[in-house]
Amino acid sequence: MREIAEYSMNELRALQAYALRDTLSFTRVAFKFQTYGTKYIVGKHHRLICEALDKVYCGDIKRLIVNIAPRYGKTELISKKFVEYGFAHNPRCKWIHLSYSDDLVLDNSREIKETMESEFFRTLFPDSVPVSGSAKMWKTKAGGGFYAVSAAGQVTGFGAGQVESDLSEQDLPEDYFSTGSNFAGAIIIDDPLKPEDALSDVQRERVNQRFDSTIRSRVNSRNTPIIVVMQRLHEKDLCGHLIQAEPDEWSVLTLPCIEYDEDGTEHPLWEFKHTLEELHKLASVNPYIFETQYMQNPKPLEGLMYQEFRTYETLPTGAYRIKNYTDSADTGADFLCSICYAEFQHAIYVLDILYTNKPMEYTEPETARMLTRNAVQQATIESNNGGRGFARNVERNCRELGNLKTRVVTITQTANKQVRIFSHSAEVNNIVFFPKGWEHKWREFYQAVTGYRKEGRNAHDDAPDALTGIIEHRDTYQTTRISRT
Repeated sequence: MREIAEYSMNELRALQAYALRDTLSFTRVAFKFQTYGTKYIVGKHHRLICEALDKVYCGDIKRLIVNIAPRYGKTELISKKFVEYGFAHNPRCKWIHLSYSDDLVLDNSREIKETMESEFFRTLFPDSVPVSGSAKMWKTKAGGGFYAVSAAGQVTGFGAGQVESDLSEQDLPEDYFSTGSNFAGAIIIDDPLKPEDALSDVQRERVNQRFDSTIRSRVNSRNTPIIVVMQRLHEKDLCGHLIQAEPDEWSVLTLPCIEYDEDGTEHPLWEFKHTLEELHKLASVNPYIFETQYMQNPKPLEGLMYQEFRTYETLPTGAYRIKNYTDSADTGADFLCSICYAEFQHAIYVLDILYTNKPMEYTEPETARMLTRNAVQQATIESNNGGRGFARNVERNCRELGNLKTRVVTITQTANKQVRIFSHSAEVNNIVFFPKGWEHKWREFYQAVTGYRKEGRNAHDDAPDALTGIIEHRDTYQTTRISRT
């Protein structure tokens, strides 16, 4: 690889322009010439993070949350390269960098400072070179600065960003105002809570209160961005606290390690780091940690309606009927939940699930296809709020598919939904079996059921309601042996 000193003036100008284009371009250049002397391996999540950071730089996002698993490059991109990129554009940037660990932020600070002192950075961005200070706090010769401290440390006496009246053309790069941005630094909070402290109400609340009482006020302008990047650790961690308290203020980028297509097919977020097989193994070792830290889906450890569900690999022998229960969506925000199952005398084995908030143009024919595919004998559909018309259309679609076997019946559900769900929750846990791997096959349904609370607000109750309906409509004394087709 050619050294930076070997480049001609025209080549340096072109390289500088490329590096200043966006965060990802700068990262590629920095990796090549300074950070590791190698090519930056770009995953989909890197591009998504960089796109969000570019919106922060341009002023389109003022408050950003990024949730992603450990060791996926979040600190490198957000806490290091974005800082260097900001300094490259504006040497007067002022940053505050916080984490649960003094060691982490000081190590990051040293690496940023070393990169900005390197020949590569001095050659391309001479106005941004650090001139004084320690790893905890250092300054550039243009008056910018970087302050690194733990989330519990002292942050008074230093502010992030520039006071708006100080934003003038003096000492700024020629192209600074041509970018259309007044970006002048940010507060970056990287992993504010230790994983081992996540279950401590005292430790979580201390971090959340620290943000509210001190950290958020350390901006020099209302336009100074705040970025929180972390793996989710608890439903009431700092991200959960901010999303609940200020849902309209924060842009949230959530990057689970397993992604799902519309048809439910799984894909690893970054196969270079984890294959699907490796991710499934992690999930089997500790489902709670995997859901929280790798899937960014924290759930309460207490107050959940259901305990661990039972699973099966093959249907048992014996007489059974194939049935279906459908809770059609009451409103546009609700989910249709349709469950096909084999009903034995003493147990219920789930065969297939349709769980979606798509419109009736999709759900009516898709429900009919599922009933036909599973050779369902009787489908019970709740007729509340348009359910009767839905049932007629599903039955018509079944007949058009040549399915003369499925009998569609409707019921009107008048009992209190929450009371019904609570009353039958033990039976659901005790006698309902799901096929092995159901947490991957029907991801949204799994989340809706396993995260449902006994008390408090639940976003949706359609999945627990359909499970409850299965229990309420058991007909165990009239089973006949049926062969599945």
